[in-house]
Amino acid sequence: MNRHSPHRTSSRLLLAALLAGLAALPFAAPAAAQNRDHLTPEEVELIRDNQELDKRTAVFVRAAERRLLAATDPASAAKQAEKEREKWGEVKGSRADLLYDLSRILDEAVVNVDDVAARTPESPLIRKSLYALSQAAGKFLPLLLPLRDSTQEEKERDYLERAIETAEEIVEAAKTHAVTAEDLKTKSTGGKKGNN
Repeated sequence: MNRHSPHRTSSRLLLAALLAGLAALPFAAPAAAQNRDHLTPEEVELIRDNQELDKRTAVFVRAAERRLLAATDPASAAKQAEKEREKWGEVKGSRADLLYDLSRILDEAVVNVDDVAARTPESPLIRKSLYALSQAAGKFLPLLLPLRDSTQEEKERDYLERAIETAEEIVEAAKTHAVTAEDLKTKSTGGKKGNN
């Protein structure tokens, strides 16, 4: 019997539950938004430069935080943008665009975790990354939920619901599979192997 099989099975179950929940969410993006790049060119470069899963997840989390701040507090986002523009690029768009970006960034982060789990299910960076992602999603929800009361436009409401549901699925998957703060203490194991 393979000594890694319980961990491998646990990782697969964790990610299968998470992705099954995300795939089941109703979401039909209007054609105009589907052509929108949800990441800035600078963010794409940061993701390419950070091949270890935990570091790449941190980039996705920061990109999501930037969209959420721009959607919920444009004045603070504008001040922050001045400091980050060179490294992270400029976040632009309507609140609907920003919510679309946020939901797509969360989805892409989950897919990245799933890809690593499919290739190297024994990687400790899977749980570390899911923990970091769930912590961020847990902070996003109290900011997203109140937007339901002020969102009138159908497209914006759809993107908001998708972002909320994705964040809730991430938080629930982490709880269900006992992802804890201990997972965050896992060290990266060198960057040469790429996607671990």
